[in-house]
Amino acid sequence: MLFHLFHSLRGQVGFFNVFRYASTRIGLATLTSLLITFFVAPWFIRRARARQLGEIIRDDGPASHAAKQGTPTMGGALIILALVAATLLWCDLTSPLVWLALFVTVGMGVLGFVDDYLKISRKNKRGVPGKIKLLVQFLVAGVAVGWLLGGDVLDPAIRLRLSAPLLNFDRVPLALPFGLYLILGLIVVVGMSNGVNLTDGLDGLAIGPVIIASFTFLLLSYAVGTTLKDFNIAHYLGLPHVAGAPELAVFCGAIGGAGIGFLWFNAHPAQVFMGDVGALSLGGALGTIAVITRQEILLGIMGGVFVAEALSVMVQVGWFKYTKKRYGQGRRVLKMAPLHHHFEKSGWKETQVVVRFWIITMLLCLVGLASLKLR
Repeated sequence: MLFHLFHSLRGQVGFFNVFRYASTRIGLATLTSLLITFFVAPWFIRRARARQLGEIIRDDGPASHAAKQGTPTMGGALIILALVAATLLWCDLTSPLVWLALFVTVGMGVLGFVDDYLKISRKNKRGVPGKIKLLVQFLVAGVAVGWLLGGDVLDPAIRLRLSAPLLNFDRVPLALPFGLYLILGLIVVVGMSNGVNLTDGLDGLAIGPVIIASFTFLLLSYAVGTTLKDFNIAHYLGLPHVAGAPELAVFCGAIGGAGIGFLWFNAHPAQVFMGDVGALSLGGALGTIAVITRQEILLGIMGGVFVAEALSVMVQVGWFKYTKKRYGQGRRVLKMAPLHHHFEKSGWKETQVVVRFWIITMLLCLVGLASLKLR
């Protein structure tokens, strides 16, 4: 909104021309969402405690987690508030890509809010049934990806081709038909949403990698959509050009800023937890950005922590069911799933797990960025 206001007044005030640059608005969106989160969080935490919106801790979890019982949760609603406000203030709202990202973020957030509310009201970990949760996630992702790939709403310059290269290798061109690419997009968005949700089990564990990944995708979004005079950044890096993508960089800045502000209160010992409302929405947002910028595989690399956490649960549950059916008694691959609990059970302190997972995410993002020159 402020972008459109300043844009309309640029003829009267020359200084307002600076706001037409995405780079300026990226910094402003990051700062805006950070300040909103930082200043609203104390009030949110007090209100959550007064309303007894406390986290329900698993009985079979690590013994050290017992002290977390009753810690205010649903802090992800604060993150969504901050990033949506910053996005509306500093993004070009005529860009359909911005509304696409907001649709998935808010849609997944509403699902997470209902899930958190049911858990709190029932005083147990049973929220929305798993099958219903997956169905809603696929519906939200399906609307977004289908709109992106084939909707007439998008400008032809922005809309992805129906048979589009998954990787822009000059020597090894890969292409998928519309149906398969739609399925891939759904898997990326829903998979990342659940991956972040499964990672959100320790103080600061999920939000740290989200911040790192969001700032990395900020760079990628800016690169794939920006042309500097006669120099095309996307072409130089071997990336597909996506018109309008710099507005997604502003959106990524809003995610990162809100995440930093939230981490101040979510760091060990956490004063507030993200909850499903935050984890599902942030994961969905990252997945959507990856699909739009055509970096689905790169997200798998940079979000390797989220992928590993999700796979650990799949392997643990699958192996337990298989061995129980075959041998009459279920067996486990890990001491406890998701993966971060396995390391806790192995003797790692909570802060060790969190910081090491952050370091791994940083390294994976560097590997992902370095791989761009291999194309």
